[in-house]
Amino acid sequence: MSERPLVLPFDPAGIDLDRRRGLSQQLYQALRARVLDGRLSSGTRLPATRDLAAMLALSRNSVVRAYDQLYAEGYIESRVGDGTYVSQLPKLSTAKLSTQVSTGLSRGLSTDLSTSPSENTEDLSSKRRSSEPLQRLKSNHLPPPRSGAPRAFRVGIPAFDLFPFDVWAKLQAGFWRNPAPAQLGYGDPAGEPLLRELIAAYLRRSRGLSCTAEQIVITSGAQQAISLCAQLLLQPGDGVAVENPGYRAAGHAFALAGGRLCGVPVDEDGMDCRRLGQLTDCRLAYVTPAHQYPTGVTMSLARRLELLAWAERSEGWIIEDDYDGEYRYSGAPLAPLAALDRHGRVLYVGTFGKIAFPALRLGYLVLPPQLAQPFSQGRALAVRHSEVSSQCVMAEFMARGHFQRHIRRMRKAALSRRNVLKAGWPVDIPGLSGMPEVAAGLHVKVDVDNFAREQELVAKAEAVGVEVTPLSNFWLADSEVPVDKRAGLVLGFAAVPEGEIAEALMRLRKAWRK
Repeated sequence: MSERPLVLPFDPAGIDLDRRRGLSQQLYQALRARVLDGRLSSGTRLPATRDLAAMLALSRNSVVRAYDQLYAEGYIESRVGDGTYVSQLPKLSTAKLSTQVSTGLSRGLSTDLSTSPSENTEDLSSKRRSSEPLQRLKSNHLPPPRSGAPRAFRVGIPAFDLFPFDVWAKLQAGFWRNPAPAQLGYGDPAGEPLLRELIAAYLRRSRGLSCTAEQIVITSGAQQAISLCAQLLLQPGDGVAVENPGYRAAGHAFALAGGRLCGVPVDEDGMDCRRLGQLTDCRLAYVTPAHQYPTGVTMSLARRLELLAWAERSEGWIIEDDYDGEYRYSGAPLAPLAALDRHGRVLYVGTFGKIAFPALRLGYLVLPPQLAQPFSQGRALAVRHSEVSSQCVMAEFMARGHFQRHIRRMRKAALSRRNVLKAGWPVDIPGLSGMPEVAAGLHVKVDVDNFAREQELVAKAEAVGVEVTPLSNFWLADSEVPVDKRAGLVLGFAAVPEGEIAEALMRLRKAWRK
């Protein structure tokens, strides 16, 4: 006969309960932790509820509730006429788990065994058998966003103070007062049909982009649109041409999908399409032609035609990110690159975030007809469908004319704020160039002589409460361009009113002249 494994008797030592908090929950946590880390091995007989209550000076009801929870989760079992025992559990590698449990108990946490997000990411990505996407994520993720209310000169933020929140609130309340039952279930993954119709009409009228509602897929902002393109158009190892310097969040999305990033230089005419043509196995090109991010240049017509010819010749795709195309300060907004596309190679990314506010998380893709259904199907697997009220309220906002009026108001305000920045820009600061012309967009790039000087100016600005973004942040790490040639400052000028801009400029002049 085989010998039974030695089972130690139950020892209540070390179970210290805080009398100010729920005792049954604490006891449940303490016993569960001992089961998981092996201090209570399988087959250990637990005291009767009355006896354990006496040992720990608890009410019997507290022990009963703790035992009931352990029964329900399978940690303990009752043997008729013989008492309560720890269940026969498989032997797991629980050293780290037990540490987490003990740490959680010592901090008074609930039954959640997870660590912080940063710890989880590091733990998973460092394992030998970690997935490739987790490994890629280690070097392709976004920094935490700036916290607090917008300050001068935060990049990527429109004029929140001008949004008609009273109008939006009335429309929102009207929607929820009596929503149609058909809108409360699972919606169309491509988005609400009326909103898509109105977006298509807006693009046809204001941007010269001939499209239909069937070509539009609503997304949770421009970033989800870009990530969806990366997921559905790329295979691991495919080359992806990105502007350099450029929008790093897009590059991270392509790299996470397995794309091989190929930085293409940007000059005064936009992406250098001759360099693009020299790339091998390039599947996709990502561009911001109306207002290059972050340099602010506009892609010339000749370059646009070159880019379209490349896509046709190579059977590649072009992702056109028109993130702030509504902001043009002389003449009408430029026709998108997609309006020139005759072969169905351009995917147009639009967003409401720069007209309304980023937290709205409402963007859209205008797709070549052959991609509309696959993209709708792909989005359904990720998020099923978009939240309904923001779509319906935006549709009403557009249908009643509020959207166009707000665009005009925002464009006028951005121009006024740009002019204050231009008029008050510090001059005769060593290593810092003058303010260039700003014909479009919500930000401007100013040249700096070298990297060290760039970092010094940024630090001095931060010290006086002014946000200035270094241009060096927008370059790929393996860029051929020398570090000193990547230096500059990027300033958003739309986030705060003119008075705050003038005050920030005064602080900069004092700080930078020291």
